[in-house]
Amino acid sequence: MNGWIILDKPVGLGSTQAVGAVKRVCREAGLGKVKVGHGGTLDPLASGVLPIALGEATKLCGRMLDASKIYDFTVQFGTETAGLDAEGDVVATSDVRPTLAAIEAVLPRFTGPIEQVPPAYSAIKIDGERAYDLARKGEAVEMKARGVTVYSLRHAGLDPASIAAGAEWTPDQVRGDEGGGGGIESLTLTAHVSKGTYIRSLARDIARAVGSVGHVTMLRRTKAGPFTLDQAISLDKLNAFGQGAAQSEIFLPLEAGLVDIPALDLSPEAAGAIRQGRVWTGESTQDGLYWGRDSQKRPVALVEALAGTLKVVRGFNL
Repeated sequence: MNGWIILDKPVGLGSTQAVGAVKRVCREAGLGKVKVGHGGTLDPLASGVLPIALGEATKLCGRMLDASKIYDFTVQFGTETAGLDAEGDVVATSDVRPTLAAIEAVLPRFTGPIEQVPPAYSAIKIDGERAYDLARKGEAVEMKARGVTVYSLRHAGLDPASIAAGAEWTPDQVRGDEGGGGGIESLTLTAHVSKGTYIRSLARDIARAVGSVGHVTMLRRTKAGPFTLDQAISLDKLNAFGQGAAQSEIFLPLEAGLVDIPALDLSPEAAGAIRQGRVWTGESTQDGLYWGRDSQKRPVALVEALAGTLKVVRGFNL
């Protein structure tokens, strides 16, 4: 088993628990002990794309951790919680309900390279301890701002149900185009972000930028690296594999995690040298990162091409 299972992780399941579930299902399917790892932690309160690598694909987990991600998330205005999510204690409130126009006006501030302060309830280590462990003990946690990149940020449209209770605004008033109106209780946005971006912090900062406070009530990852929800399977479908369902229904090949890198066809001599970890010279290709494949289209290694030479970055034992 050398490849990927892309799980549509449900709310309530941790990433480590998801890896454990894959290991269990592989045992039930009679595959024995399989090396398993995940390509990017997904909070238990979040759902969506969780790439799980098996066998030689675990060598690509580092690349997957560094990959950009896309999230849908809903900001609830008026209350900020300690964890910036639906489970934390309320730490601030506001009567301000922003207009859609006001929100649209601040979104460009949060697009591109930005600085953000991670939530106190996060897995970042401070003096060797997880920030969330310190926060749960009631200790003051000072989180340092860090640079991240938001490639795109947009709202997914306004649900009439999100307009403040009792308000009878016209669409133009809700947008704020006619002035004086407002009353948006919540709004769902989509963000394409770099590694290390905290969506909960992004929601907090957007809410504060429009003069309110807020927290995340829904978080769903729709893409991680090259993998999307279209490739993801449910937990029920994963469990069915342990009961005899076809491997082809849940499993993607190792090279599915390499679609964003050009393939390089290797001669038998080059493939043999690279499998041994040797530098191969005399290759006429442009400089850059490639995944080399042999005459049977099997991945041999990630290779770096430079001035006509190929150097192994990560070899695959297939």
